[in-house]
Amino acid sequence: MSTRVSRLIDLDLTALVERLGHRCREHDITVTTAESCTGGGVASAITAVPGSSDWFETGYVTYANGAKTRLLGVPEALLAEHGAVSRTVVEAMVAGACRDSGAGLGVAISGVAGPAGGSADKPVGTVWLAWGDAERAESACHHYDGDRAAVREQAVREALIGLVRRLEPR
Repeated sequence: MSTRVSRLIDLDLTALVERLGHRCREHDITVTTAESCTGGGVASAITAVPGSSDWFETGYVTYANGAKTRLLGVPEALLAEHGAVSRTVVEAMVAGACRDSGAGLGVAISGVAGPAGGSADKPVGTVWLAWGDAERAESACHHYDGDRAAVREQAVREALIGLVRRLEPR
C-alpha cells in the first residue's frame, strides 16, 4: 500500500473532509453526493466542516428506486435488470448527480447495510461506490463487516477517501 493511501486511511472524517476541501479549492471544483444506504452520511460529514460551502452545494439522498429515477435519471430498466446495488446503477447515479448539480466530481453509494435485505448475490455489507462526473465513472464493490452503523461508517469513509484520491497527484 502506498504511503499516500495509508495516510488517507489513517485520517478521521474531519481531516479527510478538510483535505478534500483543500483539493477542491486547488482544482476549482465542486463536489456532489448521491447516497442510498448511507442516507446522507457523506454530505453530513462534508457539511460538518466549516467552509465546505465553498465547494459543496448539493447532495442527493435517493433511498428508494423511484427517487433514483426521478432525481438522478437512473433508468427504471437499469434498476430492474441489475438492482440498485450494482455497478451500473451507482455509475448512473453519480452521472445524474453531476449533471443535475453541475458539480465536477461526485460520489454515489448504494448497498445493503443490514441487518436484513441481503441475498446470496448481495449479502449484507455489500456496497457499491462510484466516483466520477457527468461523463465517466470509476466504481468499486466493497464487502464490509459489522452491523448497520459499521457498514454505513465504512462506506462514508471509503467515499471520502475516493474523492480525495481523485483530486490528488498520482
